[in-house]
Amino acid sequence: MTILLIAAAFVFIAIIIVLAAMRAGPRKGPQPSGGNGGFILAMLAITLFGLGVPAYGIVHNAEEQSDEATSGIELTSAEVDGRDMFKQSCATCHALEDAAAVGAVGPNLDELRPAPELTVNAIELGRARGQGQMPAGLLNNQDAEEVANYIAKVAGR
Repeated sequence: MTILLIAAAFVFIAIIIVLAAMRAGPRKGPQPSGGNGGFILAMLAITLFGLGVPAYGIVHNAEEQSDEATSGIELTSAEVDGRDMFKQSCATCHALEDAAAVGAVGPNLDELRPAPELTVNAIELGRARGQGQMPAGLLNNQDAEEVANYIAKVAGR
């Protein structure tokens, strides 16, 4: 719905510009002053629209990010905190679609779908298998639990 509104606004602005240009058209002889009202209106509309759409996107995106996973799952405030900590501490190594993480060193958590207990254990003790090494103690106990609960809720969904 939002995309349709944005597209309609762009079409409306384009029509205003075309009509203003057609109205001005080629003229012979001296140009009367004050005939730029349509052009000024079009430029004002473009400026307001150009500032308004990004502002709306920023505000709307912040609201969406605060309480909903990209998969559409409702997150608690602790799980939102877990998502933020995952992005800071885990996303460079692990893949998790909901967090837009594409790390390839550690396991893909969407495929693995670990239980919270396994994730907390991995965060506390670390892991070393094959290509990479996960250091121990990346997060404290409470933070580790929030990340683990967030992963369990969104992984593979």
